[in-house]
Amino acid sequence: MPMPYYVSPEQMMQDKAEYAKKGIAKGRSSIAMEYADGVLFTADNPSASLHKISEVYDCIAFAGAGKYSEFENLRKAGIRHADLKGFMYSRDDVTARSLANGYSQSLGTIFSQEMKPLEVEILVVQVGQNSHANEIYRISFDGSIIDEKSVAVIGGRSEAVLAAMKDKVTGPPPTLKAALGFCVSALEQTANQKLNPEGLEVAVLERARTGRKFRRLTPGEVQQLLTA
Repeated sequence: MPMPYYVSPEQMMQDKAEYAKKGIAKGRSSIAMEYADGVLFTADNPSASLHKISEVYDCIAFAGAGKYSEFENLRKAGIRHADLKGFMYSRDDVTARSLANGYSQSLGTIFSQEMKPLEVEILVVQVGQNSHANEIYRISFDGSIIDEKSVAVIGGRSEAVLAAMKDKVTGPPPTLKAALGFCVSALEQTANQKLNPEGLEVAVLERARTGRKFRRLTPGEVQQLLTA
């Protein structure tokens, strides 16, 4: 009589973690970095229609890495949650922390209960208002949440990109031009190729911007900042 197949819970969790990590590593990296007037997002993304970086609410942005369809569903769910909470209570009650906690619970539940984990890693970022600090939260495929400082990298060779930037995040926040140069240089260094402005997705959360803080930069603006 054949013995029943048995996999320990520890081995199952390890296998699911390795599966998710491999899926996330296949993608390209995205960076969130504080600069003097807000937070800069830079992603290696040659697609003009499939965005990795998006607005979620007035001063909150989202960045995803891994399987596009999966983090796109998470982004839409976050927008619905933020809109409903802002409508029922107050727009000030919608914060990056509450969104990050919601994402953490959802991803953690899927990782522990479903056979296939989500192959995603996401950033939820809120630009600080009235002298409040910026908030950068990185949420992993298993629901673990990390409060990042100054810079965060997800997807692709994230550790190599972060290592290439470690000397650039000391001291006061740089200007937008300098921050973009640091991000592009780190992405090019790990990709071993030159990245054109058309192959980059760049956006900012501008602290001084009236109303909604999120703004995308056109390839022309990116080119001007990189060559000025």
